[in-house]
Order: sequence, then C-alpha cells, then structure tokens
Amino acid sequence: MQPFMQAMNFRHACKKFDPERKIPDADFQQILEFGRLSPSSFGMEHWRFVVVQTPGLRARLREVCWNQPQITDSSHVVVILAKHAAVEPGSNYVKTLFARRNLPQDAMDAYLDRYAAHNETEIAPYMNTFAWASKQCYLALANMMTGAASMGIDSCPIEGFSKPGVEDVLGVDASQYGVAVVVAFGYRAGEQTPRLRQPLEDLVEYR
Repeated sequence: MQPFMQAMNFRHACKKFDPERKIPDADFQQILEFGRLSPSSFGMEHWRFVVVQTPGLRARLREVCWNQPQITDSSHVVVILAKHAAVEPGSNYVKTLFARRNLPQDAMDAYLDRYAAHNETEIAPYMNTFAWASKQCYLALANMMTGAASMGIDSCPIEGFSKPGVEDVLGVDASQYGVAVVVAFGYRAGEQTPRLRQPLEDLVEYR
C-alpha cells in the first residue's frame, strides 16, 4: 500500500514541464500498457490512444488546447479517443469482444441482450454513447497517470480544448471517434502549484 500512496502523493496536474527531459521509450510503453490493462464497462475497451509526437502537429494541437504550454513542453502527449460508434449495441466490434470469452451461443446471446438492454435503460436516458465511452476512457487515464507517478513521471490531464479543433488537427473520423481527454507526460520543472483537497470527512457519507 505504501508505494501506491507515495505515487498518489507525488501525482499532481503538472503545469510546468522541463522541455529538455524526455521519457525513455521503455517507460512510456509501460505507461501505455497501464492504459491498455484498465477496466471498462462490459470489457469493451472504449479507448484509442493517439500519441502526438511530431513537433509541428503538437504546435497546432496547442493552438486548439487553449495555448497551454504543457502540449509542447512535455515529453509526450496522448489524446484519448472514445470509440463511440464501435460500442453501439449490435456492432461487429461488440460481438467480436464478447466472442473472446468463448461462451456457448446461448450465453453469448444473453450477454448481447443484456448489453443492449443496459444501453437502452441505463445509458440512452441519461447520456449519449460518446459520453458513456468517455467515462470509460477516464479509467484508463487515471491508471496511466498514477502508474506514471509510481515511476517518478509527471502528468497533466487536459480538458481545456476545442473538441472539433483537436479532431480536425488529428484528422479524426468523428463518425467513429470523439476526443475524450488529452494528457501530457514528462518531468516537472521548478516549483509547482500546491495541490488542494477537501478533508475526507467532507467527502464521505456512511449509511
């Protein structure tokens, strides 16, 4: 438990990255693996990780991300896309991922029916499929950031961006994918802003 708590205390939304320090390839691949191994509703792995490396592309990305310097100063930038079209009930993607379980046909059909029913009763009345898929992407985001922190690597989750702008810069097929969140990884530079949190007793309710 102690190493995990150390990682949680180390992690913060890094606003100032050292542009001269780069994450070793093996370490960054491990961060991506933390994302890949994350849980997701019904095991649908709603994410796609776009690693933006080209300096010119990162400069254009910064323009549609409120001109935040983390986009160009960090070592690596990942745009997490939500697979909103693929996870619609009845899609070949959904059938393929359920098929990995090697279930008897009747059990497979039951799972597909349950998935469709969940979409109809628990998703569609409250949010669209993109919003639901984005929620799953944040599970991967959290694991990537905490995992990076356990390796002494900083991160900054970024929601300050134009969704159409990012999709245009990256040439994203918006009929299939939507930008859920952007995250920068690297190493902090200088003093960072303090992290503020409410006390636990103000956040927890027992019943």
